[in-house]
Amino acid sequence: MDADGDPIEARRRMWSFAPFTQLQNVTGQPAISLPLHWTAEGLPVGAQVIGRLGEDFTLIQLASQLEEAAPWSHRWPDVSVVYRA
Repeated sequence: MDADGDPIEARRRMWSFAPFTQLQNVTGQPAISLPLHWTAEGLPVGAQVIGRLGEDFTLIQLASQLEEAAPWSHRWPDVSVVYRA
């Protein structure tokens, strides 16, 4: 909820920056976002893949195969921040 306790306003604000995750959050379907493309400026563009209920491992296998085919762990945009605990 937002500061005023309005759940509709909270949903509107969430929708403005994360419009594609709410359905999976509600249904419990597994989903994964993978950085499969980069802009000319070097920023990652994610592709969201959604699996069947209970098929989390299938998404992890797919992510592993895609990372092997097009590695991305070494790529960091200039604007990134690395958190160290």
